Amino acid sequence: MKTKKGFFIVFILVSSIIFSQEIIPVDTSYTVHRSFEKYKKNFPQIEIVNPQLCQNVIKKREIIYKEIGERKLHLDAFYNKSEQLKPAVILVHGGGWKSGNKSHMEPLAQKIASKGYACFTVEYRLSIEAIFPEGIYDIKRAIQFIKANASEFYIDTKKVAVLGCSSGGQMAALIGTTNNNSVFEETENSYNQSSAVQAIIDLDGVLAFKHPESKEDVVAGLWLGGSYEEIPEIWKDASALTHTNENTPPILFIGSQYPRFLAGRDDMIKILDQYGIYSQVESIEKSPHTFWLFHPWFDKTVEYITNFLSKTLN
Repeated sequence: MKTKKGFFIVFILVSSIIFSQEIIPVDTSYTVHRSFEKYKKNFPQIEIVNPQLCQNVIKKREIIYKEIGERKLHLDAFYNKSEQLKPAVILVHGGGWKSGNKSHMEPLAQKIASKGYACFTVEYRLSIEAIFPEGIYDIKRAIQFIKANASEFYIDTKKVAVLGCSSGGQMAALIGTTNNNSVFEETENSYNQSSAVQAIIDLDGVLAFKHPESKEDVVAGLWLGGSYEEIPEIWKDASALTHTNENTPPILFIGSQYPRFLAGRDDMIKILDQYGIYSQVESIEKSPHTFWLFHPWFDKTVEYITNFLSKTLN
């Protein structure tokens, strides 16, 4: 058993994707199938949600939105064929800030787009490649790129939501609560567009890294660049709760049965209530943490998301 574990760790450290002349480190510890295997004993009804072919959705894959030297970052677009201007939804995958990829969000993107939206699944740099706040910079740049190309995707640039799952939910909440915060923006803005969003959707993503309800430790530290004891201010600054104020957009929280992934949510809602900002809480009872990847929880998740979008962006 130790031999297998040692081999896996070595594999994670040395595996890479060769794209053009770039070498990109890859952590494959989090995949949909690994999650399925982990959950199926306790949730015998579980089924993987596969990408669907939606006839009213146009797909464009591997669109380059940012280049860092030889490194190219991509997004996939799934947008409703209607030429009527529509809200945009940026989807941020999970994986503990160190694993996962944008393909995990395709079923959600396809389904939401089929309801009349333009959806974008975004590749961003993970902790084995770049630590906080680089991944935040990446997604904000993707938002600027999407707005700059709004006519191609039939987007209303004043109606943009960011949606994230697990660690991606944490990132989505931070992106939304730091609208127009120059600290979280790269100096260069070649697209001449704002990265601000008008709605946040957080699926089981923590709102505060250091909190009585939070259990974030080593994995969060890898992304943040050190432990809480070493860099407490960065742990605080990376938490959406820290930045919640009168400028925070409406937010939808969808949570599993595990309280640790909701750390900081109730405190955030109290602040939002002070300013009369709309928030909505939904729970997926008796579900695994990554409920959005599986039936029988997928359809209910989509229903909650599209109802919220209809209420806040349409």
